[in-house]
Amino acid sequence: MPNNKKKDSFIMQAGILASAGIIVRIIGLLYNTPLVAIIGDEGNGYYNSAYYAYSIILLISSYSIPSAVSKVIAQRLATKEYRNAHRIFCCAFIYVLVVGSIASLFVFFGAGLLVEMESAIFPLKILAPTIFFSGILGVLRGYFQAHKTMVQTSVSQIIEQLANAGASIGMAYLLVQTVADKDATTRASYGAAGGTMGTGAGVLAGLLFMAGVYALNRKTIKRRIERDKNHEDESYKDIFKMILLVVTPFIISTGIYNVNTFLDNNIYQRIMMEVRNLEEAIVATDLSTVAKGTKISNIPIALASAMATALIPGISSDFVQGDLKGVRGKVAKAVKVTMLISIPCAVGLGVLAKPVMMVIFHQPETLEISSVLLSCMSVSVIFYSLSTLTQAILQSIGRMKTPIINALAAVLIHAGVMVAMMLLMDEKYSLYYYVFATVLYSFILCILNQIAVHRYLKYSQEITKTFFIPVIAAGIMGGTVYGVYQGLYFLCKINIAALAAAIIVGAAVYFVLVIHWRAVSEAEMRGMPKGHMMIAIAKKMGILKRDTEKKKKGSGKKKTSSAKKKTAQKQVVAKEKAPGDKKKFVDQADSAGVGRDQKISEKWDKDYLDMELDDNYWLDD
Repeated sequence: MPNNKKKDSFIMQAGILASAGIIVRIIGLLYNTPLVAIIGDEGNGYYNSAYYAYSIILLISSYSIPSAVSKVIAQRLATKEYRNAHRIFCCAFIYVLVVGSIASLFVFFGAGLLVEMESAIFPLKILAPTIFFSGILGVLRGYFQAHKTMVQTSVSQIIEQLANAGASIGMAYLLVQTVADKDATTRASYGAAGGTMGTGAGVLAGLLFMAGVYALNRKTIKRRIERDKNHEDESYKDIFKMILLVVTPFIISTGIYNVNTFLDNNIYQRIMMEVRNLEEAIVATDLSTVAKGTKISNIPIALASAMATALIPGISSDFVQGDLKGVRGKVAKAVKVTMLISIPCAVGLGVLAKPVMMVIFHQPETLEISSVLLSCMSVSVIFYSLSTLTQAILQSIGRMKTPIINALAAVLIHAGVMVAMMLLMDEKYSLYYYVFATVLYSFILCILNQIAVHRYLKYSQEITKTFFIPVIAAGIMGGTVYGVYQGLYFLCKINIAALAAAIIVGAAVYFVLVIHWRAVSEAEMRGMPKGHMMIAIAKKMGILKRDTEKKKKGSGKKKTSSAKKKTAQKQVVAKEKAPGDKKKFVDQADSAGVGRDQKISEKWDKDYLDMELDDNYWLDD
């Protein structure tokens, strides 16, 4: 296609999706402040217990659908099999309707089997229909992601979270008021149920947006399908078989990868309630304390999730065409960008855990312990980011079983360690055992996936600029932000002002150090979101030197000049043979003696179909 450069800029697409992911998580944190204030720590514990159970069923039924759909459709698009790509889309739609219905019914009628605390059953039942609609939303997102554009998914995620925030707060307040004369546990349970209603409202809002986007593109999609006459249609039987073979490993590996939160939550509940004989309300408060830190630490992990989502179509396309060099290049860029961001985020959360917690969660009873737990789990940001990315890489190159085996090993090891610590060691440190198990799980999975990527791609990540320099720079940054925060807070006693200033100073220090030490080049920065702005700032500050390639003279200039001439020639040809000027093309073909049917089918439809779609097709925007 004419816009290959645009399509291959997966770092830019990942940046778009990451920005949306971070915005979504920030909105989530902001609405959690009034939500927890309404339902309390006990209600937050019930809410999270129900949400974790819902999440694991969602993972099994439809969470992996966008990645799986984008993978298989991207492979068809790489060979321009537009008709088969859409047939896969339709079959995936039928798949999620069936699986989503079964999963929703199971959660509604079997809620008591999924949560230990009685007061979490009602909120979980409210979440049951959301699973059905999430599957449909996932197929639509995956279809657009397969075209290597993350804009539609990003916008839908923001819309979903905004609707979620408004509905969660409103419904939580209304339900709490309906049982205002009841005991605290009943109010907490109803408040949690109101919060879960917001999740369903958000998914519906995102689904309506994506359905609207598809409807707007329907005519163009249909035109592309009708013009694809050069490929044999795959049978629906083969497509369903292929979907099962691709989706099932995605579901299993993603399910096991994310099951640790649900598993840890249940292990903690059972041991503390059945062995230690603690009351349900106390356990719910403990789980709320851990969940606060988890939600904050998930913000920087959004980048890795976005990078993984953006990476799958590109790597799948390159791999199916045998371009291993392109695969390795994408992997190298993705890992480097992810580490450049996740390492300083982990350090920042570690040293500023309490100030950050004070901004978002104001409950004084759990502030200290929540802050310490967040500081302890901050290192998992690095491990989770890298393991998320490497899992997507392995899935993209067809190594479906490997992430499953690695995740299963990590789950079993960390669960065994957590149970042993909670049963054999001092009870008062139980929450720390919970967090330690979380960090251990992410570390094991990170190492195992990295080894697998190295083995299957014969690939080794560059160490110094990807890991060593960012760690040193982040360490210096951490000391700086801690000093700035403590100094300003001592002077003004305004937490948010001191925190904002410390973050700005820390970001500036890290930016200067990684560029000054050449951890990132000008060419690499240019491929990142807002890269040109960062380059301009770095040059004004005098910390960025020109890339060595740009200093070369002679042949380099000739090649550039030649490339410019070729580009100009292509633009002239494209202009002369633009799809909008079809009549002129037909007349030229007539004068050349080409038959009308032949010239339309063999010349126009084949040679200029992609150009027309690139000009008008939002999927490629």
